[in-house]
Amino acid sequence: MGKKVLLIEDEPNIIEAISFILSRDGWEVKTHANGHDAMEAVRRRAPDLIILDVMLPGKSGYDILGEIREDADFAETPVLMLTARGQTRDREMAERAGANRYMTKPFSNADVLAAVRALVEA
Repeated sequence: MGKKVLLIEDEPNIIEAISFILSRDGWEVKTHANGHDAMEAVRRRAPDLIILDVMLPGKSGYDILGEIREDADFAETPVLMLTARGQTRDREMAERAGANRYMTKPFSNADVLAAVRALVEA
């Protein structure tokens, strides 16, 4: 099972919470906090899973997800998208962009852990 996750998120409380949850479960968690050079972070870290916020400074999570899906090395990497917006339209946009899973904030620790485990085992 893959154990490297890249968390692309700009909210310190969420970074801390997810990092703690996943580290405790044995994951190696790397973080990145902006959209400008998020794709460089993906290439540098080569994660087994990406957790991607929709609203980031510099570039939207949807745009970054498009870049991930267009990159032959990472096109199949599972992506869990996080957003504060839970409307059906937002969920559909994430699915069209290529997200494997979509989760709204606030979320429970158990839900994040279950989603990450399911995406890597799939």
